[in-house]
Formats: sequence, C-alpha cells, structure tokens
Amino acid sequence: MGKIEQFEDLPIWKHAAALALDIYQIAEEGKLKQDFSMKDQIKSAAISISSNIAEGYEYGSNKEFVRFLRYAKGSAGELRSQLFILNHTGLLEAEKYESLKS
Repeated sequence: MGKIEQFEDLPIWKHAAALALDIYQIAEEGKLKQDFSMKDQIKSAAISISSNIAEGYEYGSNKEFVRFLRYAKGSAGELRSQLFILNHTGLLEAEKYESLKS
C-alpha cells in the first residue's frame, strides 16, 4: 500500500465508515425504526468512531492521533453495548448483531 496522505486512505477509517453506513441502514428497519431514542444513540456512536479517526489524523501528530483512536475505541465499545441490548430485546436479529459486533 502506498503512503497515507488523507484519512480516507486509512483502512481503519474505511471500515469504521462502512460500519456507520450499516448502522444507518438497520436503524430504518423493523422494530428499531420506531425507537427514535435508540436509533439516535446507535447512529451517534457509530458516526463517532469514523469521525474520531478522521479528526485525530488531521491533527498531524502521532500523539494526537493515538488519543483520538482511543476515543474511537470507546465509541466502538458504546456501540457494541447498544447492539447487545437491541439484540436481547428483540429489536435486532441475532445474525445481524453478530455481524455488526465483529
């Protein structure tokens, strides 16, 4: 792989952005579509992951980038917790939960 010149070139950012797109899609499906509070929560956590990666990269320092990667990791944990609850309350199918969790 060539030199990383922008955050959009980072594989971790691409993965996080794809996850956010998946979350936005499932937020509009099934029973979850009517749970406005939880929809907002999972969308916010998901978008925060890729946003923190991008923001940290843009500071141009390894120290800042690592700090924002920690924030992104925290948001990923928040999202996993929310997905767990959705799965165990029947708002998210087990197969979708396992796919998103991984």
